[in-house]
Amino acid sequence: MGLLQEGETIRETYEVERFLGEGAFAEVYRVKHRFLGRQAMKVFKRAGMDLKDIDEMLGEAIMLSRIGHPNIVRVFDANVLQTLRGFCGYFTMENVPGGSLEKFWHSHGTQFVPTETTIDLMKQVCRGLSVAHRQDPPIIHRDIKPQNILVGYEAEGLRARLSDFGLAKKVNPLTLLATAAGTLHFKPPEAFSDTKGDSCSADVWAIGTTLYLLLTDKLPFDFPTDLGWGTKNLFNAPVRPASEFNPDVNEALDRILDKCLAIQPSKRFQNAAELLRALEEWKLGTTPSRVKTLPSEVSKPSLGNRFSSPNQQEAEDMAKQALGLKKQGKLAEAADLMEEAFNKSPDLRDRYAHQVRLWRCGISM
Repeated sequence: MGLLQEGETIRETYEVERFLGEGAFAEVYRVKHRFLGRQAMKVFKRAGMDLKDIDEMLGEAIMLSRIGHPNIVRVFDANVLQTLRGFCGYFTMENVPGGSLEKFWHSHGTQFVPTETTIDLMKQVCRGLSVAHRQDPPIIHRDIKPQNILVGYEAEGLRARLSDFGLAKKVNPLTLLATAAGTLHFKPPEAFSDTKGDSCSADVWAIGTTLYLLLTDKLPFDFPTDLGWGTKNLFNAPVRPASEFNPDVNEALDRILDKCLAIQPSKRFQNAAELLRALEEWKLGTTPSRVKTLPSEVSKPSLGNRFSSPNQQEAEDMAKQALGLKKQGKLAEAADLMEEAFNKSPDLRDRYAHQVRLWRCGISM
């Protein structure tokens, strides 16, 4: 049983609408604020939290949110609430109906995410992360992965927001390092050393791993199933160039990935701003994509969450409901529901993405 129940009212302000998902430390719900509309509420599973605990856990996230960068998810509120397990901490943030980059990636089924789209999303992530890396001392995220990047449609198109700064930490101002934390498959070699170092360049490694995954539908390194912080000899095999899997990847993009995934931290892009400059200079080749369907031996790996197979009929039903809401003038609700349908059918994204952008502008078409 979850921490919260649908229909429950929280602090006389939030109505719980639905459960969205959970991770190792928290559950996420869509809630409706009494005055401000839909938000996402993240409730920590650990009971007995007080305001001091929340301040320690969310201090960096709230600080970054106040900067107001469009590619960092906004945090609105943080407090404690009574759950079935006792008092737990929570915070509310922007609700992004499309969900995570992982859902967006899975929604493309047996097709690669278009390379231009992938690069655009990664540039947005770098813009948001650059704000954190520019702080004095720098703030590092420490857990960049597709699950912690939210993707939704705005009037101008897809917008990525870097979320879940719960592990964010200021680095030591002298060494520019912090203790490693986060998801092991997205951590660099130094995180598995005795010192378990983390840094801005380690965040770059995580972005590089995410970029490689979106371009190839594979992780750059094959890790054992019993992977742990003390596992050795993980990075001995060279990374296969992404261009071997995806014909839209050119040599210039291979070089960017090589630098992101350099074994030695000093040979990587040193922060998100450096990687952003390289991605902005990159140009897609003039040769059109020759392959739309992945080779049969390649499939999208699981990153810890279970995904149901794409359900075309369910997606079509959701799309019809969204169109019905549009006719009623409920454009925001229609856009939210259509974005959820996109994650069940990539065909719908091609058919209705332009309409969703218009709905976000308040234009009914």
